[in-house]
Amino acid sequence: MLSYRHSFHAGNFADILKHIVAVEILEHLTKKDKPFEYIDTHSGTGLYNFKSAQARKLEEHAGGIGKLQQKEYPELTRYFDVVNSYNDKGQGNFYPGSPLFAKYFLRPQDRAWLFELHPEDFKTLCMNTSRQRKIKVACSDGLKGLDGLMPPASRRALVLIDPSYEIKTEYNQVFSAIEKAHKKFATGTYALWYPVVDRPTINKLKNKFIRSGIKNIQCFELGVRPDSDEHGMTSSGMIVVNPPWGLFDKMSKLLPKLAKTLGESDELIYKCDQLVDE
Repeated sequence: MLSYRHSFHAGNFADILKHIVAVEILEHLTKKDKPFEYIDTHSGTGLYNFKSAQARKLEEHAGGIGKLQQKEYPELTRYFDVVNSYNDKGQGNFYPGSPLFAKYFLRPQDRAWLFELHPEDFKTLCMNTSRQRKIKVACSDGLKGLDGLMPPASRRALVLIDPSYEIKTEYNQVFSAIEKAHKKFATGTYALWYPVVDRPTINKLKNKFIRSGIKNIQCFELGVRPDSDEHGMTSSGMIVVNPPWGLFDKMSKLLPKLAKTLGESDELIYKCDQLVDE
């Protein structure tokens, strides 16, 4: 359960989708002066070095952010602002994880709650978020931690859940965690990342949300190859409960463009669906 290390995969096409969605939600939350809370159940280390031995082993970032030219994506200005803020000018050796994307947007009145079970990654996460009183870091189960934070004091929050799915029961666990949290805090925004390795498993997950009684659920997918029975992730997706206004329209225009840039086949592979109406 603790063998997965995101440092092997940072900056790949799945990260791009996840972080673009997160940036859109965080930007929306900062439009009001009212405080909000960011809750990350599987935080990782927070910052990744493309020159590290782990990143160089698979070079997944080369097929992800390495393919994106900032000048060709003016609609992703804030996304690139965050990435560039963690790099020296003209360099692109570092890629922020979700916690540091969130940190970029946090104001004095906002708070973050970060959970990471891997002991080494937890220590690194603490170093990457040190001297930030508004950020609390815990080496504990993030889904249990989420339940203990519901409802958040601010009554405004983004909850990001992106486990490794190393064990199949995690698909049920993440749905149950969101369903339980939603009963306590129905107005929060919940963003769930998932990999497409086995399409029937993803269809079952989506159907759970459709039948849950939870309203206003959108789903976005970005893929580099068609679905396959062979080993490996071909697409990844984000299920978003209570998405901000405008997210669906932006992703509808952006995903075909990203699919063309990042895809490894002639087919443009993406989905933009309203799973459940408001």
